[in-house]
Amino acid sequence: MEKTVKLNNGVEMPRVGLGVYQAQDGTETENAVKWAIEAGYRMIDTAAAYGNEESVGKGIRMGLEAGGLKRDELFVTTKLWNEEIRAGRTEAAFFESLKKLGLDYLDLYLIHWPADGFEKAWQEMVKLQQKGYVRAIGVSNFHPRHLDALKRCSDVSPALDQVECHPWLAQAELRQELENRHLACGAWSPLGGGRCGVMRDETVTAIAEECKRTPAQVILRWDLQHGMITIPKSVHRERIQSNIEVYDFELTDQQMNRLDGLNRNLRVGP
Repeated sequence: MEKTVKLNNGVEMPRVGLGVYQAQDGTETENAVKWAIEAGYRMIDTAAAYGNEESVGKGIRMGLEAGGLKRDELFVTTKLWNEEIRAGRTEAAFFESLKKLGLDYLDLYLIHWPADGFEKAWQEMVKLQQKGYVRAIGVSNFHPRHLDALKRCSDVSPALDQVECHPWLAQAELRQELENRHLACGAWSPLGGGRCGVMRDETVTAIAEECKRTPAQVILRWDLQHGMITIPKSVHRERIQSNIEVYDFELTDQQMNRLDGLNRNLRVGP
């Protein structure tokens, strides 16, 4: 399996990245990002609402320096928050995030939620992309009706829709809709977060035993074999390392079907 996917504008995006939602600003986030880069991650996903963009930026610099890597070898995503959308501050918010991250450009900028005014925000994001400040633009938590609204206000289609997705919330219908629209699907909270027991599900743990893998690796591999981009979060070095070791095994069709059968339409996020 290729480790990157080509978005609908031709930009190559890694399939697995580090998510940093609820990672504490400061050393915790800085180390997680640095460790991820050292472990081979080439995508970091944050958001203005997480309150840790400065720490993510420091971790990026630490990781790139430690690995002798260049900026263009890393894919960085952040997101536009709801209040900025409502206030019409898309461009200002973008440059504030860029400054906190300490970067000259972004690889992907997402509308975090379809808050009131998202159509206008999208038009401003298109301009930022056209000016070269961001390589790709997309959305998060959008339903088809929101995507239809964007289509009415702009000729530029989102490159990706990032949504909550895990075996207990499989999102099969939405994933098919995104595929039909030529949008990549990104999975946030792919392991269900701390409030979800999906990694302790008997089917997941049984398949993990069959594959001699961790439950997290089984779920992340399920993401990949369904064509999703996934951003597991961890601040523990050993788990960060383990979560990217998903390219050297494959789930059988039967195992995929068993995991697909776990869907409960159960959300752990909003």
